[in-house]
Amino acid sequence: MPTAIIADDERLMRDQLRSRLEQVWPELNIIAEAKNGEEAIQMVAEHQPDLAFLDIRMPAKTGLEAARAIGNSEGKIPHIVFITAYDQYAVEAFDQGAVDYVLKPADVERLSRTVERLKERLHSATEPNDMSNMLAQLAKQLGIASKPNYLQWIQASIGQELRLIPVEDILFFQSDEKYTRVQTATYEALIRKPVRDLAEELDPHLFWQIHRSTLVNSKAISGVVRDMRGRHLVQIKGLTEKLEVSRSFVHLFKQM
Repeated sequence: MPTAIIADDERLMRDQLRSRLEQVWPELNIIAEAKNGEEAIQMVAEHQPDLAFLDIRMPAKTGLEAARAIGNSEGKIPHIVFITAYDQYAVEAFDQGAVDYVLKPADVERLSRTVERLKERLHSATEPNDMSNMLAQLAKQLGIASKPNYLQWIQASIGQELRLIPVEDILFFQSDEKYTRVQTATYEALIRKPVRDLAEELDPHLFWQIHRSTLVNSKAISGVVRDMRGRHLVQIKGLTEKLEVSRSFVHLFKQM
């Protein structure tokens, strides 16, 4: 039996699509449902489905961003079917890109035609297309901005152990000549990547560079003080340590 996941942030839309698919393709096994693009990526990695029905506009990641991440993954790549609310320009964009899509709310007749094409592809063991350029074109035509893929995890050494640290758990990064210190609320670790490289790979709205050797999580800042020498020092929530702000970056705290 072919398998599939459905990703849509609206529960009623997921239920309706599942019902319509059961009607026109009873052999299809819907093995998981996702509420956003991030969940869709995780479920594809976990379940390795033959098909992924992705709503175009979802929180966390859009359907296009999820499709791009799935296409770049190392596991099995499913055939992608986009779910979209009716829009003449959107439909034209999909037709020109030769991408399968389902209109929202799902129409049985249109869905039946999509299902026939999908069955043919699965039966002939056709490999899913490389959609990188197609996705960029669709995003442009649909007016959906593509978000940069910022680092989500840091692999760091803690003694003899290698650990994956979610970037949102990191309070700050601080480099010396050889290593970069990764500080969380409960422990510190070391990596070899310098701050100048991290500054290009991390979300600049989350991590602020306050010194050529320091990046700080903006959500971890509890305040800014000035010492007797007139230097600005950042206070970090839960820590007594303060981080110096160089003159080049003092403007970040003018409103604080």
